[in-house]
Amino acid sequence: MSLAAQTHYEPNWASVDSRPTPAWFQEAKFGIFIHWGVYSVPSFAPPHAQGQTPYAEWYWNSLTSKAAATVDFHNRTYGPDFEYARFAPMFKAELFDPDRWADVFSKSGAKYIVLTSKHHDGFALWPSAEADRDWGRPWNAVTAGPHRDLLGDLTGAVRRKGLKMGFYYSLYEWYNPLWVTDQQKYVLGHMHPQFKDAVTRYQPSIIFSDGEWELNSDEWHAPELLAWLFNESPCKDEVVIDDRWGKDTRHKHGGYFTTEYTAGLDSGTHPWEESRGMGLSYGYNRNESLDDYRTPRELILMLVDLVSRGGNLLLDIGPAADGSIPVVMEERLTQMGEWLKTNGDAIYGTKPWKKSRQFSAGEVPKMDVNKEFNTPYEITDYVDRKKPGQAVIEAFFTSKGRDVYAIFPEPRRGDWVMQDVAVTGSTHVIALGSSEELRWERSGNGIRVHFPPAGGPVALRITDAN
Repeated sequence: MSLAAQTHYEPNWASVDSRPTPAWFQEAKFGIFIHWGVYSVPSFAPPHAQGQTPYAEWYWNSLTSKAAATVDFHNRTYGPDFEYARFAPMFKAELFDPDRWADVFSKSGAKYIVLTSKHHDGFALWPSAEADRDWGRPWNAVTAGPHRDLLGDLTGAVRRKGLKMGFYYSLYEWYNPLWVTDQQKYVLGHMHPQFKDAVTRYQPSIIFSDGEWELNSDEWHAPELLAWLFNESPCKDEVVIDDRWGKDTRHKHGGYFTTEYTAGLDSGTHPWEESRGMGLSYGYNRNESLDDYRTPRELILMLVDLVSRGGNLLLDIGPAADGSIPVVMEERLTQMGEWLKTNGDAIYGTKPWKKSRQFSAGEVPKMDVNKEFNTPYEITDYVDRKKPGQAVIEAFFTSKGRDVYAIFPEPRRGDWVMQDVAVTGSTHVIALGSSEELRWERSGNGIRVHFPPAGGPVALRITDAN
């Protein structure tokens, strides 16, 4: 960080891209995304409809573009003349308790939190003067709806728990009158000053930019904005950014690379993060059923798999409009936290080992990686045998210094041979969550570990190995 503080960044990609991503991000591994806003009032999307996004936070866009399922729901529930802006007074957040949220997040084992400061509908969760001025109506959480600085209140609570706090920020706003009439005036007169206001007020540790695809990064004046962020802002040394700063930037410019509802990337050569909801939507969708939600086992295995390949998991929750966290979401976070309490040493602060996983004998199924958006990722297809002759993942691997971690999809029994690992006379095999050492011996180019007959742990630390 001291080196970063001494560097002056010029407003061009060559200079901005030379800034290293602060180390805390790749050490944290697990973050929580929060999509919350006016769209949390209708909280509706068709989870399985063809040709329409399952994202409930896109409700206004789906309504405007005449998506049949949303239009039908809206007309039946609110009436055809009910305008989206009328949801703002209904977004009251009357049950919002930021300290309780922060307590849930802390217990989940997550290390950083990312709240939507504003989504594509432009409604700001802090007292943004630009939002009210350019929409021509109260359009932030202090002047409408909750009449409360939601972003500020949560920022304080999260930091009191010792977690990193940041925000999501949409560059564009679907129907902002200024955007519709003069995009460059919107960029320089609305988006830039609004962004700087939020950064200056809340000094985020991380910024998830989005909504960049309508313009290229030069038209967004993104390099100039990021040069300000890295040179002058109060969080210039710590802040981490993503790669969504223009339709030309994903996986090319900015900070960490982003994937969304995919299997992520295949290596950790560049910082990256997979984001997804527990179900099919980011914003709370009352139209989803329990079957649409990932099980605790699936979420934990996703985290392990992504981390083994050098990535982070940003797992989303969508609070209700009243400020409550849906119980199923809180339960999932609590279950992940219980697992991490025992096995987190194999996750936090680790790097990929020379291979990310070990398969059993058989035909290895192909995982579709290196995609940005919406590709199948059924982790159980790789850890549970779905057909005769299929290979399954026996173990995932991470590393830290001269320690190698092996994480198993299920508790182990009997003997297990780890291949391609060099051990020494001072090597120890230790079960995470206890001081228990397991017996082991060299086996070819690897190590044979003896588990107790009753079943062993789900994660091991193999010390002094490479």
